[in-house]
Amino acid sequence: MNITSFFVAVIILISGLTAIANAASPYGTWIRPSTGTQVNFYDCGGKLCGKVVAVKDQARKSEIGTVIMKGATKINDNEWRGDLLNLENGKVYSGVVTLEGPDGLNLKGCVGIICQGETWRLVK
Repeated sequence: MNITSFFVAVIILISGLTAIANAASPYGTWIRPSTGTQVNFYDCGGKLCGKVVAVKDQARKSEIGTVIMKGATKINDNEWRGDLLNLENGKVYSGVVTLEGPDGLNLKGCVGIICQGETWRLVK
C-alpha cells in the first residue's frame, strides 16, 4: 500500500466513524408522526431538552416555543430519562427517550410501570 492509498483509507475510515457518531445522537429536529409536531432536541448543560419548533395543525401554533423536556439525564449511549410534557393533556410524565437506529427517536411517557410512546423521525 502506497502512502496515498493509506491516507485515502484513513480519510474514509474517519468519515465513516463521524457518520456513525452523528447518527447516534438525539440532537436535531424530530417529527411526531401522529400530529406532525416538530421538536428540536438540544443539549442544555449536558442534559437533553426539547422545544416545539413547528406544528402541522395551525390551530396548535400557540404550542411553538413550548419546552416539552427539560434536562433529561443520559442513562446510557442511547437512552435519556426526565420529565416529559404531553401537549395533548398538559400533564407531565416520567419520560424515557431512546434512539432507534439512525433516524428514530422513541419518546415514552410513564405513570408507574405503564408507559405509552411513539417513535419520531428525524427531519432531514
